[in-house]
Amino acid sequence: MDGKKAAILGEIPRLRRYARALLRDRDAADDLVQDCLERALTRLDNWQTGESPRRWLFTIMHHLFIDQMRKVDRRGEAAMLSLDTDEALSAPAEQLETIASREIVNALHAISPERRAALVMVAIEGFSYAEAANILGVPAGTLMSRISRGREELRGLLEDSARRRTLRVVEK
Repeated sequence: MDGKKAAILGEIPRLRRYARALLRDRDAADDLVQDCLERALTRLDNWQTGESPRRWLFTIMHHLFIDQMRKVDRRGEAAMLSLDTDEALSAPAEQLETIASREIVNALHAISPERRAALVMVAIEGFSYAEAANILGVPAGTLMSRISRGREELRGLLEDSARRRTLRVVEK
């Protein structure tokens, strides 16, 4: 049992990264990871010894995420109050890499959750198309379509972001 628990604990950084990509909220992502780990530990007998726990854990997390999204659809989502721009940032980012990575993360969060999940599974987490399709519970063709459309949508969003950065508004 201890070997199984250690293998599961080794997957926590990947689970957190995937949860943050799905939810866009650090606290909600941590809650999702905790729920996933709790479910995994209570159902430890379902995991086959000798297999990597990664696919099993990601499947559990994805199902929990879908359940949460269904609850939000039924009940409605709580609105978050946004901070004024002066309160949100004390100083503008000076490094281009930080700005570029922030734009990529924002663009990733702007696409639909299904496309985002497919892209994160394959492009970031390194799952094969077959593994990702299995985890997400969709046919491989559907997964490939979501990835293709997600990449296209990301390109468009990033081009718009770059275009806005180069445009300057001049007031008289």
